[in-house]
Parts: sequence; structure tokens; C-alpha cells
Amino acid sequence: MLGERYANEVCVHSEDVQNVSRWRKFTSSLPVLEEINKTAHWDYQRDRVYARNSDWRGRSNASRTAAVKPRINREVLCSTLSRCPQCGGKKLKAGPEQSKIVYDLHIGKTSVKRWIVKYLFHNYDCLRCGAELSPPERTWRRGKYGWNLIAFLIYEIVELCVPQRVTTRHVNRLFGLTLPRSSVGEQKRAAARLYEETRQTLLRRIVEGTLVHADETPIVTQGKRGYVWVFCNFDDVVYFYSESREAETMRTLLKGFKGVLVSDFYPAYDSMDCPQQKCLIHLMRDLNDDMLKNPYDDELRQIVQQFGDLLKQIVDTIDRRGLKKYFLNKHLRDVKRFYRWLFSGQWQSEVAAKCKQRFEKNREKLFTFLGYDGVPWNNNNAEHAMKAFAALRDVIEGTTTASGIEEYLVLLSVSETCRYKDLDVLEFFLSREKDIDAFLRSRARTRAQLGRSNEKPTQVRIVQTALEILAAHPAGMGFTSLVERLHGLLPNESENTIRIYTAKLRAWRPQEVYKPARGIFRLARFRETEATDVETNRTAT
Repeated sequence: MLGERYANEVCVHSEDVQNVSRWRKFTSSLPVLEEINKTAHWDYQRDRVYARNSDWRGRSNASRTAAVKPRINREVLCSTLSRCPQCGGKKLKAGPEQSKIVYDLHIGKTSVKRWIVKYLFHNYDCLRCGAELSPPERTWRRGKYGWNLIAFLIYEIVELCVPQRVTTRHVNRLFGLTLPRSSVGEQKRAAARLYEETRQTLLRRIVEGTLVHADETPIVTQGKRGYVWVFCNFDDVVYFYSESREAETMRTLLKGFKGVLVSDFYPAYDSMDCPQQKCLIHLMRDLNDDMLKNPYDDELRQIVQQFGDLLKQIVDTIDRRGLKKYFLNKHLRDVKRFYRWLFSGQWQSEVAAKCKQRFEKNREKLFTFLGYDGVPWNNNNAEHAMKAFAALRDVIEGTTTASGIEEYLVLLSVSETCRYKDLDVLEFFLSREKDIDAFLRSRARTRAQLGRSNEKPTQVRIVQTALEILAAHPAGMGFTSLVERLHGLLPNESENTIRIYTAKLRAWRPQEVYKPARGIFRLARFRETEATDVETNRTAT
């Protein structure tokens, strides 16, 4: 029984032995072998074995540098609370002053540097409802790393395909941090949870659209074969992982889709209940391979020649007119003529007969694009999206788990969609925005304002944030309170810059902001509302 158990385990692991990375995690049915393998790790031997030698001990100590106390770049004094936001009570009990140090990056237009912020704040207890309250400027996360640093890590790992170990060394060396590699993995998982909503939004938009490109590719995760599916249109891209290549995954994700599905000739795609367009590039390559394998088959050459002439006419029309059915409908007659010629021939060659059967089987799926607007005749869009994952697969294959793959795919969906929309990936991650289209609209408004004036991007960012703050305070805000609130929302901007731009807020936005009293800022639309109320009361009196 014992031998039978081990034999079964060997069979399971040997199924995909040729596809498993040689750097995969060592696993064994005997715990003693795993313990021995741990003692052979490179780091373990240098720190626990070689370090016991006297010659190596001095060498090891020489490579270590003394810890340097980091310099605080900015201190943020969080504003006090005067009212409970939950019950509106004014009886608040302030706790002792606390501090929090957040390690972050200051990312400028042409530079990146370490940026350490120290927050000073008080927590409060509401004596009316018992709620535990924190100041609104408390913008840091549970950990000690700021969002800019996290966005930079995600950008390197997903967009630049840098391994996590290399990313950790890179960040620690360049910015003088002590970031452990395990923390990089935790930040990746947290970012994946944050952007999962974004991926679901992208998938919903794809399903509600009129066109989907689909493709799949295998990947090995710690000795097990899985598959990555990509679904995209010309604007949005999503990736999903599944343990099998069965059509159930696709049917579940694309449930309710009624547009045109563009794919290769994998039979699982035929289970979708929607119009389909097969990739003619795949068909052309298969026919060309058959010709190379059978160079003296004249019948096969005739079929391929006729198909090539037909496709060339269609492609010429697309180059001149685009993917518009108004101009492509005329080629439906050419397609019928091609099939009449194909069916009228007496094909003696076995390869030519199989070629004819393939054309007959896929007749309703080869030229679907002639009857629709904006439907391409190939699946290069999905294959281009799959290349982005292939580059990432070369780095992570065999060393990550299925859940780790899913985290990568969530972030890759966001990254590749930004590429499709000609949007800078790092810029989007730094914005903390989860809706890509909303970020595009806000960026368009910013560029429009820059186009109408000589304002700098920093000025526009501070002014827009100040207007958003004032919109939430109809009674207005004092200069100091407004500056402190801007400090919390824009930690990368210097205090002096915020003060300068805030002081000139009335001069830059005379139609939007006014000063009802010295040092008080208020939106003009609230003054108009007050005037209307006064006039209404006067009329009623």
C-alpha cells in the first residue's frame, strides 16, 4: 500500500514535468528531505554556516553599515475635531497626542526621492454615542508605507515585469529604506484587493459591448498547469485564471454577451451563443504550413490561392474604407462565388479534402465581419494583450501560486487597460483612482484648464483640491484650516507652496471664490443661495 501511494504521487507530478520550472519550490512526501533542502539555501548557508568561520565573520561584518536615523521631511499637525460626524454631538474627549511616521516617495516630473512624513494627531471619544474618532487628515494606511511607494512597487512589478526580490533590493538601495520582501508581497495583495472592483467594472463594460476578443494560454504554478484567459475590446482588457481550459470559465465570465466574439479555432469558443468571427490569420498560417509540408500538392495550392485572392480584395477595401459594413457588403458575393467554386471541385488529395471540410465547417464564422461595423477579421487584439502576460509569465512562472497569479492578473488588467487608453500607468496608480474613465475625464479637465491659462500643474492640483474642500463647507473655511486640510490631502506638496497658492485662490478664481470676511474663503454659489433665501424671506414678509 505504501509503494502504491508513492507511485500515484509520482504519476501526478510527472504529468507536466517538462513544463515545470526548474526553480520551483521543493516539495516531498518525506519531511526530512524538505528540512535538508532548507539548509542548502544560499542565504541560510552564508548567515548560519559560513559565518561561523573566523575569516568569513570579519568579511560579513564589514559589509554591514550602521543604521542612520531617517530625516523627517515634513510634519503634519492634523486638525482637531469639534463635532462628532456620526451623531453631531459636541462633547468629545481628546486622547493624548500620538504620532505616526509614514515612509513614502516624492515623485516629481523628472525625479524620485524618499519622502518621510510625521503625522501628529489626537484620537477622540464621543461622550454622546461612544464612537472612536480620528482626524480627517489621517490619510495613511495601516502599515508604515505611503501610497506613492506602493504605486511605484506595483508599477515595477506589473508594468516593468521586475521580480519582487529585485524590486525590493532596488528600492532599498536607491531610497535608503529597509523594506522586506514579504512586505512587497503584502502590498501587492492589498493593491489587488483594491483594484478587483476595477477589473469587475472593466469586465462588465466588455460584456455590455458589441465586440469581444478572446484568447487563452497555459501557465504552470508550482507544478500544476493552469490557464489564463484574456477578454478585451479596443478600450478595455481583463485577465482571469482558471485551473482548466474548459468552456465553462468563458461562459460564466461572458454571461449575457450578445455581440460578436472574435477568437481562434479552439472548439470551446463554439459553445458561446453569439455571432462569431474566427481569426483568418490563424487560418492563413495553418494553410501555409500545410503547403510547406505538401509542396507538390497542386489541389491544395489552388484552394489556398483562391482564398488568398479573396482575402486580399477584402483587406484592400478595409485599408481604403475601414471596417464599415456599407463598403464590405459587396464582398459577400465574392464569398459565395468562392464557396461555389470550392464545392464544385473534385478534390482527390487528402489534404485538399480536409481543407475543404474545414472551410465548410466554419462557413458561418469566417466572414462574419462583412456584416458588422467595427469587427476585425483577425484576433491580433487579444494576442497583443496576451503578450503583456507572456512577459510577466517569464518572471513568475513556477514560483507563484494560483492566488498569486490572480493578484497579478487583477493589476495587469488595470495596467493593460491604461495602455489601451494611452494613459500613463504610473500616473493612474499614483492618483488612487479606481475608475479609469473617471480619471481620464478629470485629466482632460485639467489639461483644458492648462490650455486656457498659464497655470502650472501643481497650481491646478492645489486649486482644484481647495475648491472640492470648500464645496463640502458651505459656511466657508479660514486660511489656516484650509491650508492644514490641503496638507493632509496633498502630502507631496511643500507647505510653502500650498500657502502661496491658497493665498492667491481668490485672485485666480474670482468668479468661484469670494471672501465674506478677512481670512475666510467661501464658494460664490453659496453666496448666491444666501441672496436667494434673503429675497424669498423679504417677499414673504
